[in-house]
Amino acid sequence: MALKITVIGTGYLGATHAAAMAELGFEVLGLDVVAEKIAMLQRGEVPMYEPGLEELLRKHVAGIEGASGRLRFTTDPAEAADFGDVHFICVNTPQKHGEYACDMSYVDTALESLAKHLTKASLVVGKSTVPVGSADRLAARLAELAPAGDEVELAWNPEFLREGFAVQDTLHPDRIVVGVRSERAEKLLREVYATPIAEGSPFVVTDFPTAELVKTSANSFLATKISFINAMAEVCEAAGGDVVRLAEALGHDDRIGKKFLRAGIGFGGGCLPKDIRAFMARAGELGADQALTFLREIDSINMRRRGQMVEMAREALGGGSFLGKRVAVLGATFKPDSDDVRDSPALNVAGQIHLQGGQVTVYDPKGMVNARRLFPTLGYADTATDAVRGADVVLHLTEWREFRELDPAALASVATTPVILDGRNALDPQTWRAAGWTYRAMGRPAA
Repeated sequence: MALKITVIGTGYLGATHAAAMAELGFEVLGLDVVAEKIAMLQRGEVPMYEPGLEELLRKHVAGIEGASGRLRFTTDPAEAADFGDVHFICVNTPQKHGEYACDMSYVDTALESLAKHLTKASLVVGKSTVPVGSADRLAARLAELAPAGDEVELAWNPEFLREGFAVQDTLHPDRIVVGVRSERAEKLLREVYATPIAEGSPFVVTDFPTAELVKTSANSFLATKISFINAMAEVCEAAGGDVVRLAEALGHDDRIGKKFLRAGIGFGGGCLPKDIRAFMARAGELGADQALTFLREIDSINMRRRGQMVEMAREALGGGSFLGKRVAVLGATFKPDSDDVRDSPALNVAGQIHLQGGQVTVYDPKGMVNARRLFPTLGYADTATDAVRGADVVLHLTEWREFRELDPAALASVATTPVILDGRNALDPQTWRAAGWTYRAMGRPAA
Protein backbone atom coordinates (compact mmCIF):
# COMPACT_ATOMS: atom_id res chain seq x y z
CA MET A 1 0.00 0.00 0.00
CA ALA A 2 1.31 3.46 -0.94
CA LEU A 3 2.66 5.60 1.89
CA LYS A 4 0.63 8.60 3.00
CA ILE A 5 2.56 11.66 4.10
CA THR A 6 1.78 14.59 6.37
CA VAL A 7 3.71 17.84 6.61
CA ILE A 8 3.45 19.73 9.90
CA GLY A 9 4.03 23.43 9.39
CA THR A 10 3.22 24.96 6.00
CA GLY A 11 5.58 27.92 5.87
CA TYR A 12 8.41 28.21 3.37
CA LEU A 13 9.87 24.75 4.06
CA GLY A 14 6.60 22.94 4.71
CA ALA A 15 4.63 24.26 1.73
CA THR A 16 7.52 23.38 -0.59
CA HIS A 17 7.97 19.91 0.91
CA ALA A 18 4.22 19.16 0.76
CA ALA A 19 3.92 20.19 -2.90
CA ALA A 20 7.07 18.23 -3.81
CA MET A 21 5.85 15.07 -2.04
CA ALA A 22 2.61 15.29 -4.04
CA GLU A 23 4.67 15.73 -7.21
CA LEU A 24 6.57 12.54 -6.30
CA GLY A 25 3.22 10.71 -6.31
CA PHE A 26 2.24 10.57 -2.62
CA GLU A 27 -1.05 11.51 -1.02
CA VAL A 28 -0.17 14.43 1.25
CA LEU A 29 -1.92 16.28 4.07
CA GLY A 30 -0.46 19.59 5.24
CA LEU A 31 -1.11 20.71 8.83
CA ASP A 32 -0.83 24.20 10.30
CA VAL A 33 -2.28 26.09 13.28
CA VAL A 34 -2.86 29.25 11.20
CA ALA A 35 -6.28 28.84 9.56
CA GLU A 36 -5.71 31.75 7.13
CA LYS A 37 -2.56 30.12 5.78
CA ILE A 38 -4.39 26.81 5.30
CA ALA A 39 -7.24 28.56 3.46
CA MET A 40 -4.73 30.28 1.18
CA LEU A 41 -2.89 27.05 0.35
CA GLN A 42 -6.17 25.25 -0.26
CA ARG A 43 -6.88 27.89 -2.94
CA GLY A 44 -3.50 27.07 -4.52
CA GLU A 45 -1.86 30.32 -3.35
CA VAL A 46 1.45 30.57 -1.47
CA PRO A 47 2.16 33.11 1.28
CA MET A 48 5.67 33.81 -0.06
CA TYR A 49 7.40 34.25 -3.42
CA GLU A 50 9.33 31.18 -4.49
CA PRO A 51 9.85 30.47 -8.23
CA GLY A 52 7.76 27.52 -9.41
CA LEU A 53 6.11 26.78 -6.05
CA GLU A 54 2.64 28.17 -6.77
CA GLU A 55 2.51 26.31 -10.10
CA LEU A 56 3.51 23.06 -8.38
CA LEU A 57 0.94 23.59 -5.64
CA ARG A 58 -1.88 24.28 -8.12
CA LYS A 59 -0.95 21.10 -9.98
CA HIS A 60 -1.86 18.98 -6.94
CA VAL A 61 -4.25 20.73 -4.51
CA ALA A 62 -7.61 18.93 -4.19
CA GLY A 63 -10.52 21.02 -5.44
CA ILE A 64 -8.56 22.92 -8.11
CA GLU A 65 -9.71 22.11 -11.62
CA GLY A 66 -7.28 19.83 -13.42
CA ALA A 67 -5.18 19.17 -10.30
CA SER A 68 -4.16 15.66 -9.22
CA GLY A 69 -6.00 16.11 -5.90
CA ARG A 70 -3.14 14.42 -4.01
CA LEU A 71 -2.58 17.42 -1.70
CA ARG A 72 -4.94 18.64 1.02
CA PHE A 73 -4.59 20.84 4.12
CA THR A 74 -6.02 20.81 7.65
CA THR A 75 -5.73 22.49 11.06
CA ASP A 76 -6.61 19.27 12.92
CA PRO A 77 -3.63 17.29 14.33
CA ALA A 78 -5.86 14.26 15.03
CA GLU A 79 -6.79 14.11 11.33
CA ALA A 80 -3.11 14.33 10.36
CA ALA A 81 -2.12 11.59 12.84
CA ASP A 82 -4.83 9.27 11.50
CA PHE A 83 -3.95 10.02 7.86
CA GLY A 84 -0.16 9.70 7.73
CA ASP A 85 2.38 6.90 7.73
CA VAL A 86 5.28 9.37 7.65
CA HIS A 87 4.97 12.77 9.37
CA PHE A 88 7.45 15.52 8.45
CA ILE A 89 7.98 18.32 10.98
CA CYS A 90 8.79 21.48 9.01
CA VAL A 91 8.28 24.32 11.49
CA ASN A 92 10.48 27.35 12.09
CA THR A 93 13.35 27.50 14.61
CA PRO A 94 14.08 31.23 14.98
CA GLN A 95 16.74 32.84 17.12
CA LYS A 96 15.61 33.52 20.70
CA HIS A 97 15.08 37.20 21.53
CA GLY A 98 18.18 38.63 23.16
CA GLU A 99 20.14 35.37 22.83
CA TYR A 100 22.17 33.46 20.24
CA ALA A 101 20.33 30.21 21.04
CA CYS A 102 17.64 28.62 18.90
CA ASP A 103 13.96 28.80 19.91
CA MET A 104 12.70 25.20 19.90
CA SER A 105 9.15 26.00 21.06
CA TYR A 106 7.56 25.51 17.61
CA VAL A 107 9.21 22.11 17.12
CA ASP A 108 8.28 20.99 20.65
CA THR A 109 4.66 22.10 20.21
CA ALA A 110 4.36 20.47 16.76
CA LEU A 111 5.71 17.14 18.01
CA GLU A 112 3.58 17.11 21.15
CA SER A 113 0.33 18.10 19.41
CA LEU A 114 0.84 15.27 16.89
CA ALA A 115 2.27 12.60 19.24
CA LYS A 116 -0.76 12.28 21.52
CA HIS A 117 -2.90 11.29 18.50
CA LEU A 118 -0.52 8.65 17.07
CA THR A 119 -2.41 5.38 17.58
CA LYS A 120 -0.84 3.39 14.72
CA ALA A 121 2.66 2.55 13.48
CA SER A 122 4.25 5.64 11.93
CA LEU A 123 7.51 7.53 11.46
CA VAL A 124 7.92 11.13 12.62
CA VAL A 125 10.67 12.89 10.66
CA GLY A 126 12.24 16.18 11.73
CA LYS A 127 13.32 18.49 8.91
CA SER A 128 13.69 21.70 10.94
CA THR A 129 17.19 23.00 11.71
CA VAL A 130 17.75 22.21 15.41
CA PRO A 131 20.60 22.24 17.96
CA VAL A 132 22.48 18.93 18.09
CA GLY A 133 20.99 16.72 20.78
CA SER A 134 17.39 17.79 20.07
CA ALA A 135 16.46 14.55 18.26
CA ASP A 136 17.43 12.40 21.26
CA ARG A 137 15.25 14.52 23.52
CA LEU A 138 12.33 14.58 21.07
CA ALA A 139 12.51 10.79 20.53
CA ALA A 140 12.13 10.28 24.28
CA ARG A 141 9.18 12.70 24.37
CA LEU A 142 7.55 10.91 21.41
CA ALA A 143 7.87 7.52 23.17
CA GLU A 144 6.30 9.04 26.27
CA LEU A 145 3.29 10.62 24.51
CA ALA A 146 2.35 8.37 21.56
CA PRO A 147 -0.43 5.87 22.36
CA ALA A 148 1.12 3.45 19.80
CA GLY A 149 4.33 3.33 21.87
CA ASP A 150 7.23 1.50 20.20
CA GLU A 151 5.41 1.44 16.86
CA VAL A 152 6.09 5.16 16.52
CA GLU A 153 9.67 6.30 16.04
CA LEU A 154 11.65 9.39 15.14
CA ALA A 155 14.13 10.11 12.33
CA TRP A 156 16.01 13.26 11.40
CA ASN A 157 16.22 14.43 7.78
CA PRO A 158 17.63 17.98 7.54
CA GLU A 159 16.57 20.28 4.73
CA PHE A 160 19.05 21.97 2.40
CA LEU A 161 16.77 24.36 0.52
CA ARG A 162 18.16 27.47 -1.15
CA GLU A 163 15.61 30.25 -1.43
CA GLY A 164 14.92 30.82 -5.11
CA PHE A 165 15.71 27.15 -5.88
CA ALA A 166 13.59 25.38 -3.26
CA VAL A 167 11.42 23.34 -5.64
CA GLN A 168 14.46 22.10 -7.58
CA ASP A 169 16.33 21.35 -4.32
CA THR A 170 13.42 19.27 -2.97
CA LEU A 171 12.70 17.27 -6.13
CA HIS A 172 16.36 16.85 -7.16
CA PRO A 173 18.42 17.16 -3.95
CA ASP A 174 22.22 17.17 -4.09
CA ARG A 175 22.12 14.81 -1.08
CA ILE A 176 19.57 13.22 1.24
CA VAL A 177 20.74 12.82 4.83
CA VAL A 178 18.79 10.66 7.29
CA GLY A 179 19.53 10.14 10.96
CA VAL A 180 17.83 6.88 11.97
CA ARG A 181 17.81 4.30 14.75
CA SER A 182 16.30 1.34 12.90
CA GLU A 183 16.27 -0.44 9.56
CA ARG A 184 12.53 0.17 9.37
CA ALA A 185 13.01 3.97 9.54
CA GLU A 186 15.71 3.84 6.87
CA LYS A 187 13.51 1.64 4.64
CA LEU A 188 10.55 4.05 4.92
CA LEU A 189 12.72 7.05 4.03
CA ARG A 190 14.25 5.20 1.09
CA GLU A 191 10.67 4.63 -0.09
CA VAL A 192 9.79 8.33 0.33
CA TYR A 193 12.84 9.43 -1.64
CA ALA A 194 12.88 6.53 -4.16
CA THR A 195 12.58 8.85 -7.18
CA PRO A 196 15.52 11.20 -6.40
CA ILE A 197 17.61 8.21 -5.23
CA ALA A 198 16.94 6.51 -8.59
CA GLU A 199 18.03 9.74 -10.33
CA GLY A 200 21.35 9.61 -8.48
CA SER A 201 20.88 11.74 -5.35
CA PRO A 202 23.28 10.37 -2.69
CA PHE A 203 21.47 8.86 0.33
CA VAL A 204 23.57 9.28 3.48
CA VAL A 205 22.54 7.30 6.57
CA THR A 206 23.80 8.57 9.93
CA ASP A 207 23.01 8.68 13.65
CA PHE A 208 20.88 11.51 15.12
CA PRO A 209 23.70 13.90 16.16
CA THR A 210 25.47 13.71 12.79
CA ALA A 211 22.24 14.38 10.87
CA GLU A 212 21.54 17.40 13.05
CA LEU A 213 25.11 18.71 12.59
CA VAL A 214 25.10 18.47 8.77
CA LYS A 215 22.86 21.50 8.22
CA THR A 216 24.47 23.78 10.81
CA SER A 217 28.00 22.84 9.74
CA ALA A 218 27.13 23.34 6.03
CA ASN A 219 25.73 26.80 6.77
CA SER A 220 28.74 27.63 8.93
CA PHE A 221 31.09 26.63 6.10
CA LEU A 222 29.21 28.82 3.58
CA ALA A 223 29.19 31.74 6.02
CA THR A 224 32.94 31.28 6.52
CA LYS A 225 33.60 31.32 2.77
CA ILE A 226 31.51 34.48 2.26
CA SER A 227 33.13 36.30 5.19
CA PHE A 228 36.58 35.18 4.04
CA ILE A 229 36.25 36.88 0.65
CA ASN A 230 34.72 39.93 2.35
CA ALA A 231 37.74 40.10 4.67
CA MET A 232 39.95 39.90 1.57
CA ALA A 233 37.94 42.80 0.11
CA GLU A 234 38.89 44.87 3.17
CA VAL A 235 42.55 44.01 2.58
CA CYS A 236 42.20 44.86 -1.14
CA GLU A 237 40.69 48.26 -0.21
CA ALA A 238 43.73 48.97 2.00
CA ALA A 239 46.32 47.63 -0.48
CA GLY A 240 44.78 48.85 -3.76
CA GLY A 241 44.00 45.34 -5.00
CA ASP A 242 40.95 44.04 -6.90
CA VAL A 243 38.92 41.47 -4.96
CA VAL A 244 37.01 40.33 -8.08
CA ARG A 245 40.25 39.34 -9.84
CA LEU A 246 41.53 37.83 -6.58
CA ALA A 247 38.36 35.70 -6.25
CA GLU A 248 38.64 34.62 -9.88
CA ALA A 249 42.20 33.45 -9.33
CA LEU A 250 41.30 31.65 -6.08
CA GLY A 251 38.30 29.97 -7.73
CA HIS A 252 40.48 28.16 -10.25
CA ASP A 253 41.91 26.13 -7.36
CA ASP A 254 39.75 22.96 -7.23
CA ARG A 255 40.26 22.76 -3.48
CA ILE A 256 38.56 26.14 -3.05
CA GLY A 257 36.12 26.46 -5.95
CA LYS A 258 34.40 29.50 -7.45
CA LYS A 259 31.11 29.48 -5.51
CA PHE A 260 30.38 31.96 -2.72
CA LEU A 261 33.48 34.02 -3.49
CA ARG A 262 31.70 37.22 -4.57
CA ALA A 263 32.60 40.00 -2.16
CA GLY A 264 29.89 42.43 -1.15
CA ILE A 265 27.73 43.54 1.77
CA GLY A 266 27.50 40.03 3.21
CA PHE A 267 24.88 37.41 3.96
CA GLY A 268 21.50 37.72 5.65
CA GLY A 269 18.16 35.93 5.56
CA GLY A 270 16.39 33.61 7.95
CA CYS A 271 19.05 30.84 7.99
CA LEU A 272 22.77 31.65 7.91
CA PRO A 273 22.96 34.37 10.61
CA LYS A 274 20.70 32.62 13.15
CA ASP A 275 22.11 29.15 12.39
CA ILE A 276 25.74 30.09 13.04
CA ARG A 277 24.74 31.87 16.26
CA ALA A 278 22.67 28.90 17.46
CA PHE A 279 25.61 26.61 16.61
CA MET A 280 27.94 28.72 18.76
CA ALA A 281 25.41 28.71 21.62
CA ARG A 282 24.97 24.94 21.46
CA ALA A 283 28.73 24.31 21.31
CA GLY A 284 29.01 26.35 24.50
CA GLU A 285 26.36 24.21 26.20
CA LEU A 286 28.28 21.10 25.17
CA GLY A 287 31.56 22.47 26.51
CA ALA A 288 33.01 22.72 22.98
CA ASP A 289 32.70 26.51 22.63
CA GLN A 290 36.40 26.97 21.72
CA ALA A 291 35.86 24.86 18.59
CA LEU A 292 33.54 27.52 17.16
CA THR A 293 34.99 30.82 18.39
CA PHE A 294 35.99 31.54 14.76
CA LEU A 295 32.27 31.83 13.91
CA ARG A 296 32.04 34.91 16.13
CA GLU A 297 34.56 36.62 13.85
CA ILE A 298 32.70 35.35 10.75
CA ASP A 299 29.52 36.98 12.11
CA SER A 300 31.44 40.15 12.98
CA ILE A 301 33.01 40.49 9.50
CA ASN A 302 29.57 40.00 7.98
CA MET A 303 27.85 42.65 10.10
CA ARG A 304 30.76 45.09 9.55
CA ARG A 305 30.14 45.05 5.79
CA ARG A 306 26.83 46.85 6.24
CA GLY A 307 28.43 49.74 8.12
CA GLN A 308 31.20 49.91 5.52
CA MET A 309 28.63 50.32 2.75
CA VAL A 310 27.01 53.19 4.69
CA GLU A 311 30.44 54.86 4.99
CA MET A 312 31.12 54.29 1.28
CA ALA A 313 27.83 56.08 0.51
CA ARG A 314 28.81 58.95 2.83
CA GLU A 315 32.17 59.30 1.06
CA ALA A 316 30.44 59.30 -2.33
CA LEU A 317 28.34 62.25 -1.11
CA GLY A 318 31.40 64.25 -0.10
CA GLY A 319 32.09 62.74 3.29
CA GLY A 320 29.69 64.87 5.31
CA SER A 321 26.10 64.40 6.45
CA PHE A 322 23.33 62.46 4.72
CA LEU A 323 20.87 65.27 5.59
CA GLY A 324 18.97 66.41 2.52
CA LYS A 325 20.70 63.87 0.28
CA ARG A 326 18.61 61.59 -1.96
CA VAL A 327 19.77 57.95 -1.88
CA ALA A 328 18.35 55.28 -4.22
CA VAL A 329 18.57 51.68 -3.03
CA LEU A 330 18.14 48.91 -5.61
CA GLY A 331 17.18 45.78 -3.69
CA ALA A 332 15.36 45.01 -0.44
CA THR A 333 15.45 41.22 -0.18
CA PHE A 334 18.44 39.42 1.34
CA LYS A 335 19.01 37.63 -1.99
CA PRO A 336 17.47 37.61 -5.49
CA ASP A 337 14.56 35.35 -6.56
CA SER A 338 12.91 35.64 -3.15
CA ASP A 339 10.61 38.07 -1.31
CA ASP A 340 12.37 37.36 2.02
CA VAL A 341 13.60 40.49 3.81
CA ARG A 342 14.58 38.82 7.10
CA ASP A 343 17.91 40.22 8.28
CA SER A 344 18.38 41.75 4.82
CA PRO A 345 21.73 43.56 4.45
CA ALA A 346 20.12 45.81 1.79
CA LEU A 347 17.34 46.98 4.08
CA ASN A 348 19.75 47.30 7.01
CA VAL A 349 21.94 49.69 4.97
CA ALA A 350 18.88 51.61 3.74
CA GLY A 351 17.59 51.90 7.32
CA GLN A 352 20.95 53.13 8.68
CA ILE A 353 21.19 55.87 6.02
CA HIS A 354 17.57 56.89 6.66
CA LEU A 355 18.24 57.15 10.42
CA GLN A 356 21.18 59.44 9.63
CA GLY A 357 18.94 61.84 7.71
CA GLY A 358 19.14 60.56 4.15
CA GLN A 359 16.05 60.56 1.91
CA VAL A 360 16.07 56.88 0.94
CA THR A 361 13.97 55.42 -1.87
CA VAL A 362 13.93 51.62 -2.28
CA TYR A 363 12.89 49.45 -5.21
CA ASP A 364 12.86 45.63 -5.33
CA PRO A 365 11.21 43.34 -7.92
CA LYS A 366 9.50 41.08 -5.33
CA GLY A 367 10.22 42.32 -1.80
CA MET A 368 8.26 45.59 -1.65
CA VAL A 369 5.31 44.38 0.45
CA ASN A 370 7.53 42.74 3.08
CA ALA A 371 9.98 45.66 3.08
CA ARG A 372 7.19 48.20 3.66
CA ARG A 373 5.91 46.08 6.54
CA LEU A 374 9.36 45.97 8.17
CA PHE A 375 10.54 49.53 7.36
CA PRO A 376 7.40 51.64 6.81
CA THR A 377 9.32 54.94 7.15
CA LEU A 378 11.52 54.38 4.07
CA GLY A 379 10.47 55.71 0.67
CA TYR A 380 9.44 53.16 -1.98
CA ALA A 381 9.25 53.38 -5.77
CA ASP A 382 7.37 51.26 -8.32
CA THR A 383 10.33 50.91 -10.69
CA ALA A 384 14.12 51.15 -10.62
CA THR A 385 13.90 54.32 -12.74
CA ASP A 386 11.52 55.96 -10.27
CA ALA A 387 13.85 55.05 -7.38
CA VAL A 388 16.87 56.58 -9.14
CA ARG A 389 15.07 59.76 -10.26
CA GLY A 390 16.71 62.73 -8.53
CA ALA A 391 19.21 60.55 -6.60
CA ASP A 392 22.57 61.90 -5.46
CA VAL A 393 23.91 58.33 -5.16
CA VAL A 394 22.59 54.88 -6.17
CA LEU A 395 23.27 51.74 -4.10
CA HIS A 396 22.96 48.33 -5.79
CA LEU A 397 22.39 45.98 -2.83
CA THR A 398 20.55 42.85 -4.08
CA GLU A 399 21.82 41.19 -7.27
CA TRP A 400 18.54 40.78 -9.16
CA ARG A 401 18.87 40.00 -12.86
CA GLU A 402 16.59 42.98 -13.55
CA PHE A 403 19.29 45.30 -12.16
CA ARG A 404 22.03 43.73 -14.28
CA GLU A 405 19.85 44.36 -17.35
CA LEU A 406 19.13 48.04 -16.62
CA ASP A 407 20.15 50.64 -19.22
CA PRO A 408 22.82 52.71 -17.45
CA ALA A 409 22.53 55.59 -19.95
CA ALA A 410 18.76 55.90 -19.41
CA LEU A 411 19.25 55.82 -15.63
CA ALA A 412 22.02 58.45 -15.81
CA SER A 413 19.55 60.83 -17.45
CA VAL A 414 17.21 60.75 -14.41
CA ALA A 415 19.79 60.74 -11.55
CA THR A 416 20.95 64.07 -10.14
CA THR A 417 24.50 62.69 -9.79
CA PRO A 418 25.38 59.48 -11.69
CA VAL A 419 27.27 57.68 -8.90
CA ILE A 420 26.61 53.96 -8.33
CA LEU A 421 27.96 51.85 -5.48
CA ASP A 422 27.79 48.16 -6.33
CA GLY A 423 27.34 46.35 -3.01
CA ARG A 424 27.25 42.97 -4.73
CA ASN A 425 30.04 43.25 -7.33
CA ALA A 426 27.47 42.05 -9.87
CA LEU A 427 27.32 44.93 -12.37
CA ASP A 428 29.76 45.50 -15.26
CA PRO A 429 31.96 48.48 -14.31
CA GLN A 430 32.96 49.23 -17.92
CA THR A 431 29.36 49.43 -19.13
CA TRP A 432 28.35 51.79 -16.32
CA ARG A 433 31.44 53.98 -16.62
CA ALA A 434 30.96 54.20 -20.40
CA ALA A 435 27.43 55.50 -19.75
CA GLY A 436 28.81 58.33 -17.62
CA TRP A 437 28.55 56.81 -14.15
CA THR A 438 31.12 56.93 -11.38
CA TYR A 439 31.22 53.24 -10.41
CA ARG A 440 32.55 52.03 -7.06
CA ALA A 441 32.47 48.56 -5.50
CA MET A 442 33.79 47.12 -2.28
CA GLY A 443 37.35 45.83 -2.58
CA ARG A 444 37.91 47.19 -6.10
CA PRO A 445 40.02 50.06 -7.44
CA ALA A 446 38.11 53.32 -8.00
CA ALA A 447 38.85 53.27 -11.74
